[in-house]
Amino acid sequence: MAAFEAQSDNVIPAASATGSARRGTRWQTLAVNVVLLLAGPAAILSAWWISATFGWVSPQVLPSPPWVLQTFLDLIASGDILAAGVVSFQRIAEGFFIGASLGFLFGLLIGRSATAEAYLGPSFRALAAVPSLGWLPILILLLGIDESLKIVILAKACFVPMAISTAEGARNIPVRLSEVADVLGLRPRTRFFKLALPAMAPFVASGVRLSLSQAFVSLIVVEMLAGTDGLGYMMVWGRTLFQLDIVIVGMIVVGSVGFLLDLLLRRAEAMVRNGLGANG
Repeated sequence: MAAFEAQSDNVIPAASATGSARRGTRWQTLAVNVVLLLAGPAAILSAWWISATFGWVSPQVLPSPPWVLQTFLDLIASGDILAAGVVSFQRIAEGFFIGASLGFLFGLLIGRSATAEAYLGPSFRALAAVPSLGWLPILILLLGIDESLKIVILAKACFVPMAISTAEGARNIPVRLSEVADVLGLRPRTRFFKLALPAMAPFVASGVRLSLSQAFVSLIVVEMLAGTDGLGYMMVWGRTLFQLDIVIVGMIVVGSVGFLLDLLLRRAEAMVRNGLGANG
């Protein structure tokens, strides 16, 4: 009994030491990742600050970081940047809802129907090869530069990646799931929502992330080329007034929001995949 207690006393410190070592390794890995993540922005900021300090570039062309920071604070205080952001995100929401919904249905159609793929697939791939902004000239002639133009461009930008991802997911539903559904005699509705849709979830999540990324890029460009409000127009307005500090503020805001959006969507996609893997 005494020997068992002595052995237990030795095991507990060893387990604690192992747990501490694992936590230490986890923190070290996190610290390294943070350093690597911040290294690029820190290098750019340093080069920018040095260039502005020593006057290597004219302040009218490259405003100093404090100047840009003050412009950012002024735009926040005036509400201009918030108003522009609200307009832009409303457009993204509308375009994504329309484009992603239609893309999901179309992808499901060509992914599950060989006939639809044979007749519609080649035309879809040909049209998808043309970038969304390639349609801008003809859409301006048809729709003008009203709000409908932006929504159509964003819907097209979301439609293509969602349709491709959904079709890929529909084609890769495991055969054993269909066999189980046949054995159980499930109705088509139950088969789709209980078996097919969960199996397609990782592909749909990937389509959502790609659709939003494409929509975000297309939004800024279309607002810069044919807009009268929004974040893209704010950057054009700053360039027109030769206030490059406004342009840089817009670039930083757009880049930061795009990075955070992509990060959140990647995390959500990973959670979906891990959840399905655990359930599987």
